[in-house]
Amino acid sequence: MRKTLFTASVLAVALAAPFAQAHQAGDVIVRAGAITVDPREETSGVFVDRGALAGTDLGGKASLDSDTQLGLNFAYMLTDHIGIELLAATPFQHDVSISGTAGGIADGKLGDLKHLPPTLSLVYYPMDSKSAFQPYVGAGVNYTWFFDESVGSAATAGGFDNFRVKNSWGWAAQVGMDYMLTDQIMVNAQVRYIDIDTDAYVDNTILGVRAKVDVEVDPMVYMVGLGYKF
Repeated sequence: MRKTLFTASVLAVALAAPFAQAHQAGDVIVRAGAITVDPREETSGVFVDRGALAGTDLGGKASLDSDTQLGLNFAYMLTDHIGIELLAATPFQHDVSISGTAGGIADGKLGDLKHLPPTLSLVYYPMDSKSAFQPYVGAGVNYTWFFDESVGSAATAGGFDNFRVKNSWGWAAQVGMDYMLTDQIMVNAQVRYIDIDTDAYVDNTILGVRAKVDVEVDPMVYMVGLGYKF
C-alpha cells in the first residue's frame, strides 16, 4: 500500500511539474550566458571619396572577426504565448582588416572597433502551456552603436587616421528554446540574424585623402545560457 501511494505521489509531481513550469502572461524572464557575434560581411570596394584622388576605386574589401561576450536577455510575457524581449550584451570588439586593394596600398589590419547591438523583438511561443519545453520564434528591430574605433600601429605608420563607423538601424529575426529545470530556472539557446548595414571611413594623412567602404555586417548571433523566471 505504501509503495502504491509513493508511486502515485511521484507520478502526480511529475505530471504537475510542467503546469507550474510553463510561461504565463505577466512572467518576467531574465537570461544570461555566452553570446557570439559572427559577422558574415559583404563589402563594397574601398573608394576614395575626398581629396585629389576622389572617385578612385581601390578595390578590395573589409572584414571583421568574431567575438564572444556576456549576453543578457530580458523578456516580458504579454500573454501565455506572446512576449516582448530585449537583447543586450557587454561591448563586442572586432579587428577590422582590409585586403585585395590595388597594389596592396591599403591591405592589412586597419584597426579595431567596439559595438553594442541592442535588439527589441516580439516573440511567439507556439507550444501548449503544459510543456516544459518552450521553443519560440521572434522578429524585431536592432540599433547598432559603434564606438572606440581606433587605427592600429601599422596602419598609423602608413598614414591612416580618424577611423570611424556610422551607427546602424536594421531588422532582426531569431529562433530559440527554453527548457525548464525547475519552476523558475531554465536552460536557453537562441540563434539570431541581425541586419547591420553601415559605412566606414578612414583618412590617409600622407596622401591627403579619405577612403570609404560600405559594409553589410549581417552577423549570425548565437547565445547559450541560463534563465530565471519571476
